[in-house]
Amino acid sequence: MADSENNVVIIKKYANRRLYNTAKSSYVTLDDLAVMVREGQDFEVKDAKSGDDITRSVLAQIIFEEESKGQNLLPVKFLRQLIGLYGDSLEGFVPGYLEASMDSFTKNQENMREQITSIVGQNPMMANMENLARGNMEWMEHAVKMFSPFAPSADEPKAEPETGGNEELDLLKQQLAAMQEQISKLADKG
Repeated sequence: MADSENNVVIIKKYANRRLYNTAKSSYVTLDDLAVMVREGQDFEVKDAKSGDDITRSVLAQIIFEEESKGQNLLPVKFLRQLIGLYGDSLEGFVPGYLEASMDSFTKNQENMREQITSIVGQNPMMANMENLARGNMEWMEHAVKMFSPFAPSADEPKAEPETGGNEELDLLKQQLAAMQEQISKLADKG
């Protein structure tokens, strides 16, 4: 059952803490309600026995659950300031102010995403990090070649083993020939 004027889904909360989506005729969880919020689906949570609107406390419970999962969006300082406003003479202005602030943030959210993407894309430091990573890979390849001088480099074509014989033996012969060539070069330099 949805409120036909606003397409507001009515969620009933029973004494056993179960939540019932009257529009879909099924039980839901707090995670399901969080998904509904993210999808922009409006709902009201009513106490099944009294009919009281308990939406605010259920939404606060969803926030508590998200925070306990490690989704720390609310800094401790903000929470302390918010608690400190309860009973303050300006308490009546806080909900409107917070709602207007979040509306403004939501409207600017896509613009902020585009700006962050643009900054990261244009950031020379990011390009330098990419070049540094590429250089490190090349350096590692050269270091590996230095410590295994007899292995063929990526640029050199691998020699085909002679046909008609044992391939492993032919490969060993080629490696031995390469080692002898290296030793000769070292001897000539010395």
